[in-house]
Amino acid sequence: MTDQSPPRKQTRIQREKREVILNAALEVFSVHGLRGATLEKIAAAAEMSKPHVVYYFGSKDAIYKGLLESQLETWLRPLRELSAEGDPLAEILTYIRRKLRMSQEMPRESKLFATEILHGAPRTRDALSGELKDLVDEKAAVIARWSDEGKLAKLDPHHLIFSIWAMTQHYADFDVQVRAVLNGKDSNTLFDEADAYLTDLFIRALRP
Repeated sequence: MTDQSPPRKQTRIQREKREVILNAALEVFSVHGLRGATLEKIAAAAEMSKPHVVYYFGSKDAIYKGLLESQLETWLRPLRELSAEGDPLAEILTYIRRKLRMSQEMPRESKLFATEILHGAPRTRDALSGELKDLVDEKAAVIARWSDEGKLAKLDPHHLIFSIWAMTQHYADFDVQVRAVLNGKDSNTLFDEADAYLTDLFIRALRP
């Protein structure tokens, strides 16, 4: 007979320790990659012992997967908040601005997720074809309805969403290239200019 009792809830201290480990691991993975990262390096970055880290996560792969799952939810939140009841152009422009600011404020997280995708998404494939696909299809249907009602230009909603991802996440995933071309321009100036450019570009593309 198996134990069917629900798992115990984590205490506040346990949640805080897990967050410390995840934040340390993000830094280690962003510098060394998955292959080069070790539990010893993660423990040192978290200022904990290796057994302490293993107690909370069990393995390096478990930490990596935890980071990816957390990142996916963070990445999807702005799209979830695109409201079918709002003004179509304003909703899409708000989504673009939020994605762009995430690239400014969370470049390590963006690169981690991009690296996972480039390697064939071995740890997130189910989520991509499940949770992510369902949400994108839902919002694409909203955008298609707006387009059919004449509130937006005629367009393919899925490719619109892909374009937004490409144009905003580029600033995080290829930041070295962007800064090299722009001679190391100040981050706030760079992203303010990107915001103004993308806003103008999408207004022109989306107006019916």
